[in-house]
Amino acid sequence: MAAVGTWSFSQPAVEKMRSMILDGQNATDVVERAAADVENDVETGRHIVGRGGFPNSRGIVECDAAIMEGVPGRFGAVAALRGVGQPCRVARRVMDRSPHSLLVGEGAEAFAQEQGFTIETNDSMLSSHTLTAYQEFLENGQHASGHDTIGLIALDLSGNITVGVSTSGAPFKAPGRVGDSPLPGSGLYADHTVGAAAATGDGDKIMCYCPSFHVVQLMRQGSSPQEACTSVLTDIRKRIGKEKCFQIGLIALNMKGEVGAASSVEFPYTFWNQGMDSVEKRVISY
Repeated sequence: MAAVGTWSFSQPAVEKMRSMILDGQNATDVVERAAADVENDVETGRHIVGRGGFPNSRGIVECDAAIMEGVPGRFGAVAALRGVGQPCRVARRVMDRSPHSLLVGEGAEAFAQEQGFTIETNDSMLSSHTLTAYQEFLENGQHASGHDTIGLIALDLSGNITVGVSTSGAPFKAPGRVGDSPLPGSGLYADHTVGAAAATGDGDKIMCYCPSFHVVQLMRQGSSPQEACTSVLTDIRKRIGKEKCFQIGLIALNMKGEVGAASSVEFPYTFWNQGMDSVEKRVISY
């Protein structure tokens, strides 16, 4: 049993995951519920996640989210979804109830409505912080910094592993822009015989390298999660030059409950497994 999350703000989510896993709950339910709490908290929106996230260049909040089980063929995602504060829940419904794997824009919104989700006004998706930042963007072109994404991985008592990711995307992005988060192999990947991985950072660059799939494949070949994450980051740096490396953070968890992480920037993440009394924050120094 184990749980891991990207960035310091994932700690409450990983605490909840720990409690749910110890209570015997399924990894997919654990990831969905923990992610939904983060997504729906307007304060974590400043970390570019869900409600309270930064809008696009037209002032509209568009969210991307995905969830993937280790069982083959179990994946669901939404992209450029408007008006839903918990997009990971919609991604779960795509996985469970849609013949498709990824729905975007108006199609994602229509599906969410069909599934009983309330489509909220854009004003309810913004926070005072992100609204102020948007006004500054309109007035003087000032861009907010950061490429945070909430990425969560859970390994439950029965040996099921699930990974979920969610983001409101790059601040003031072009309408319809989609990053790496909802793309299998890029923002996330899971295999119940090996483990799972998730990525965070500059999604426009990350998607060019499919790092989550690469990490899981290296674990399949015998690498530890730490070795796999480090190897993938090293490979990217070799290909583009260390001084040109974009922002990327990686987390991975194998079926033994071992964790690994690597990043091109200082990268805090939170972790727990059954050998630990409490959730621990770790920091990768680049």
